[in-house]
Amino acid sequence: MSSAIADMLAVARAALERFHDVTADEDGALTFAHGGVVCALQGLDLEDGLPVLNLTCVVAWDLPAESDVPTQVAMGVGEGLFGTPRVIEGSAGWDVTWRYAFPAAGLDEKAMGTLLMLVVSGASSLRAALLPDESRSAR
Repeated sequence: MSSAIADMLAVARAALERFHDVTADEDGALTFAHGGVVCALQGLDLEDGLPVLNLTCVVAWDLPAESDVPTQVAMGVGEGLFGTPRVIEGSAGWDVTWRYAFPAAGLDEKAMGTLLMLVVSGASSLRAALLPDESRSAR
């Protein structure tokens, strides 16, 4: 891992720990949960001099196959400005993820925290729109 990625992840961890319990994996990836959404933040060098952070959130999984999840997501349910939703047909139903990749070199803790919270709040809004019934919130 480059020093730029290590630095970005250290700032991200400090920013996230203001709001969440954060776990750091051996490879430096950070995991946390926000509003029922499980998230993983990883760093990578797209090329020399271009380190980025990639945030992947698991919004929901095993949603009923007969539901119209792909159309709901395509029509902008739970729409957010920072992140891209993806719907995947799994063996037990629909799985929904939310991803956002961005160059983060030079962001301070406050700016990093603001950006990360904008992303994860979009993922949480999508989850709330797809799972309005709290009894289904375990999915």
